[in-house]
Amino acid sequence: MAGEGNGTVIVPWYATGFRAEGFGAALEEVAAYALRYRASSYAVYRSREDRYRYQQLAHFERYTDWERYWEGPEMIDFRARHSSWYQIPVLYGWWDAVASGSVFEEAEKLSSAL
Repeated sequence: MAGEGNGTVIVPWYATGFRAEGFGAALEEVAAYALRYRASSYAVYRSREDRYRYQQLAHFERYTDWERYWEGPEMIDFRARHSSWYQIPVLYGWWDAVASGSVFEEAEKLSSAL
């Protein structure tokens, strides 16, 4: 259920014709504001196969912090200014991690075991 535990919000965006570059730059800027709303991390990904397709990710401890970000003045302004730059509707989702890892984490485990 949304609001319980931490999670990552994934927002799929699709830029409209000839707006992909400008939309991507604007999305990179507004995505960073998530940190002001207690996100522990954020990322923006762009598809290599479809250059109009973007994924915005932000990790929050509480769903209410995500809601504060999404309904905050920065995101409201972003959506208003760029409403013709992306396809509507925008349907985001709250995701729970079930597994993760990285080369850095594994190297850290090995060095601490020695």
